[in-house]
Amino acid sequence: QSETLREAISTIMAASVEKKRNFTETIELQIGLKNYDPQKDKCFSGSVKLPHIPRPKMKICMLGDAQHVEEAEAIGLQWMDVEALKKLNKNKKLVKKLAKQYHAFLASESVIKQIPRLLGPGLNKAGKFPTLVTHQESLESKVNETKATVKFQLKKVLCMGVAVGNCAMEEKQVFQNVQMSVNFLVSLLKKNWQNVKCLNVKTTMGNPVRIF
Repeated sequence: QSETLREAISTIMAASVEKKRNFTETIELQIGLKNYDPQKDKCFSGSVKLPHIPRPKMKICMLGDAQHVEEAEAIGLQWMDVEALKKLNKNKKLVKKLAKQYHAFLASESVIKQIPRLLGPGLNKAGKFPTLVTHQESLESKVNETKATVKFQLKKVLCMGVAVGNCAMEEKQVFQNVQMSVNFLVSLLKKNWQNVKCLNVKTTMGNPVRIF
């Protein structure tokens, strides 16, 4: 199996070099499931931290207290304080727009408690409820950890896709990321590999290549 995966990664990365785009293409793992009834079987979600950051340009926003806002400014991380969140006035459209602007959110302890009150359920609905950052942790390493984490969420449909790398990475790094993602996903499934119908890898603009 690892041979198939190696070949698939080489294929999609070679194709990406051939048709050079103006941006670094993301490599996505596409998963199709079987023998799974989203109505009866429970939907699952889980996150796994990959060895290499798949999306270095991932947009993250810090919802911070004064100290975290200062730290965010120092490392060039976008931030919002409680005042800025209050200005959204719990307006569903504005909260939705905010959720769309970023891939993920981090929040200070004092702020995270106020989120339901300040923003309503909007971020949660978008699957982007903030990750807690304490003052004991380094904000920068938390940002990198967030960038390296992928989330598997099965809702109503039997297929999903997650970003597992990009075309600027070495093939070996992509291989390690895909392997870790697949193993983690399979561990979430009720019947493990018997629930997996097919696995593909593809670049943003490229064709999917089947690995299972």
